[in-house]
Order: sequence, then structure tokens, then C-alpha cells
Amino acid sequence: MFVCGIDLGTQGARVIVADLEGAVKVETSVPFPGDTLQAGQPGYFEQDPSLWRQALFQVLSEAIQQLRAAGESPEAIATLSVTSTSGTLCLVDDSGSVVRPAIMYSDSRAAHEADDVQSAGAEIAAKLGSRFAPSYAISKLRWLQQHEPASLQKARWFLSPADLVNAWLSGIWGVTDWTNALKWGYDVVDLNWPQFIFDRLGFENKFPAVRAPGSLIGRISIQAAAQTGLSTNTVVIAGATDGTASQFASGAVSPGQWNSTLGTTLVLKGVSERIIRDPLGRVYCHRHPEGYWLPGGASSTGADCIAQRFSADRLPALNQAAFGLTPTDLIIYPLIRRGERFPFDKPEAIGFTLGDVRGEETNFTAHLEGIAYVERLAYEVLSGLGAEVSDAVCAVGGATQSSAGLQIRADVLQKRMVVPMAPSGAMGAAILAARGCCYPSVKEAVGHMVHWHTTIEPRAHLAQAYNERYQRFLAACRERGYIA
Repeated sequence: MFVCGIDLGTQGARVIVADLEGAVKVETSVPFPGDTLQAGQPGYFEQDPSLWRQALFQVLSEAIQQLRAAGESPEAIATLSVTSTSGTLCLVDDSGSVVRPAIMYSDSRAAHEADDVQSAGAEIAAKLGSRFAPSYAISKLRWLQQHEPASLQKARWFLSPADLVNAWLSGIWGVTDWTNALKWGYDVVDLNWPQFIFDRLGFENKFPAVRAPGSLIGRISIQAAAQTGLSTNTVVIAGATDGTASQFASGAVSPGQWNSTLGTTLVLKGVSERIIRDPLGRVYCHRHPEGYWLPGGASSTGADCIAQRFSADRLPALNQAAFGLTPTDLIIYPLIRRGERFPFDKPEAIGFTLGDVRGEETNFTAHLEGIAYVERLAYEVLSGLGAEVSDAVCAVGGATQSSAGLQIRADVLQKRMVVPMAPSGAMGAAILAARGCCYPSVKEAVGHMVHWHTTIEPRAHLAQAYNERYQRFLAACRERGYIA
């Protein structure tokens, strides 16, 4: 028996077919052609969902062909689940046709409209412990209401990309999950669409029905089976946002467990027994399929500083040299662009360097340390808000390829860094698919399907030295007004 996970990203579609112990039988991807993000004005990012459909059906067809070539039948795929971007807005009409290009999660046009939504939904925002941001789908929906009302009139459903894919595959329209619904204004505490959306903002109720991640939607339709090679016996299971799916694939699924994804930026996601409310709006909470909470925050700082400031062909040598240079006496806040979101929300924030930069190797090592200082502050903020943080962090993202970076992060945080084998969104979707057919909980599915690649222990003899340098980092942030 197999399960299938589908990840529809901004650059293409990926599919994993795995067994119930997490062994990957098939993995394939199809990119979108060329640069598909349309940016009509600064801050505008749109994409044509027809490209998603084309890539989706192609990647599924290729996956089924590979499965057959391996001697397995498509009938062996019991369930599948889908993950995609959070906050992306799709409008479809009665026939399921797309009304206009999707407004992407990264689109920032709705800053003014986000203030409208925050004002109208202040009670819900306080209840959920977050703020309605321009990246939220409901803010983009408000923008359309103000600037393109005809699009809303044509629409029958307001959907996320994952909802759209589920409908293409099952023929069942108007269903979402509560992680995707969060940025549409859904009340994940009482599990309903709050009245301010209709009474104060004036939207028609074209919002989908909301189900828990891992619950049943329907079977693969005859039409989708004919186009992809999937079996009509395969069941479509409600998935989750890409960040939530990746968190599950990292192994962070029980209270106190946290996942740090370090790529271009640093994203922290964990599990809490209670909702974490942040009056400053830096943290938001998804709802766990088992009723726990999934608090998280996204920094503007991350490994982008390495990509921007150091040559790729020098990275292996620089990583090796870093082991012998820790700790450095440089204090770097390695923010590349203006503005920070988490662990503090300061649009005016800029990076800084304290001390004389002497040599590329030392500078590189200090950048790794600076990333770790930001990560430590982020976990301290979360702890200060009441989140439980264990003594281990599930570390994923492209930056896990740096063994020196992992060791420095372990030393600065004084926590073990645990790296999973396959921490992708597609694997997270496969885990939810397995939850839908074979396991009583996501925790049990993760226990069977997530396996560890390596574990990095903190070096206790460096704890004091790094604590002193971290305090200097905090002092510099205070001097600049970044933290209180």
C-alpha cells in the first residue's frame, strides 16, 4: 500500500509516492515554464492557475508511469493529499473555471485593505492572537472588493491553490482545511466563519466548507483518473498549508517540538498545548489536526546573507574553516534588506556589524553565528509568550547542508539540531494522506514515516562564550530600538 503527497509550489509541482513507513517509491517534479509570476506593478504578484493544472496532471502522469515501471499498480495508492502556498487567492465560477489570475501569497498590494480587515475583525484577531496582514487572502479579497468588484460577482468559490487541486482531482468543489482557511479569516478556535466577514466587510458567503487536515474529501474522479492514470479507488484527503506540511515532515508534531526551516529566510514552527497569542502580531497559530496549536513566525533574516555575500564555489572551504574559528569576536545581524518581521517587527530595521572584519573565513563564520543569534532570540520570544520549547530542534531547509552552520546553531542555542531524511512539503502531504487511511493520528503517522539523517549535539564548553556574545548582540539590538 502507498500514499501520495502533492506539493504545488510557485515554481512547479512535485509528487512523492511513499509506503506507510516513509520509504519513497517514486519522486518526480515538473517546473512551470519560464518566469510565470506576473508583476504588473511593484508588489503585485499573480500566476495563471492553468499552469498549475497543466503541471499537476503532467507530474501525476509521470509518477504513475514510474510506479508502473517499478512493477506496482496505481490501485496500490490508497490516498493522496495536497499542500500549497498559504494566503494565495483563487476565484472560480460555477463551472470551475478560473475567474482571474491567482493573487499570490507574496503579493503586498493589500496593505490599506489589511487595515480595514483588522479594524472589522479586531475581536477575532485578538482571540487568535495575531493580526490580519496584507499577505492574508482575506486582505486581497478586500482589495478585489474595492478595485475589481466584478471579479467577486463572477466567482462562485473563494479557494486556496490546494482547494483548487483537490477539486480538479475529485470533482468536489467548495472544500478546504482549517490551516488554509486561517488566512481567509476563519476562526480556528471555534471552527466557524466569523460574522464580521459578512456583516462588516459585506462579502457574500462564497467561502468553502472547512475540514480538519487528514479528513476525507472524496475519491479521484473518472475524468482525473483518465488524465493521470490514478485509480478511482484512491481517496483524496484534506491537506495543509506548505509550511504546516513541511513541519509535519520535519518530525515536529507533539507539544514542545519545534522546527526551524533555514533557507532564504528563517521560519520557526512548533506545537503547543494552548494557543500562543502575541499582542505585537509577530506570531500566528494554525490548529493541529489533533487539537493542539501550531504557533509560528517568519524572520526576514536567513541564509540569503550567505548567498548574497559569499561565492558559491568557496562555501565548502569556508564551512570547513569555520569549525576552527568559533566563537568569533564579530557580532553580525545579517539582514540583507531593510525590514524585519520576527523575532521583532521593525520595518526600518537594517543589518549591522560590530568589530573589524578581518578575513573572509572569519566573516563567513560570524555570519553563521549571526543567524544563530537571531534564531536564539526567536525561541526566547516564543518562550516569553508561553510556548514550551524542548531541548531539540528539527532543522530543515537548504542551510542544513552546512555542517558548520548546524554546529554553530547547536552551540548558540545549546540545543540538539536533529535533521530529518525527507523534510519536504510533498512528504508532509503524504503523511496527512497516511493519516487519512491508516493511522489514528498525525503523531503516529510521523512516528512511522519520519526518519533522522543526523543529530548535532551542542558543545557545552562554548556555552558561556556564546552567551556573552549573544548578550552583546541583544544590547546592539536594544540600542537601535529593535527590541525593548
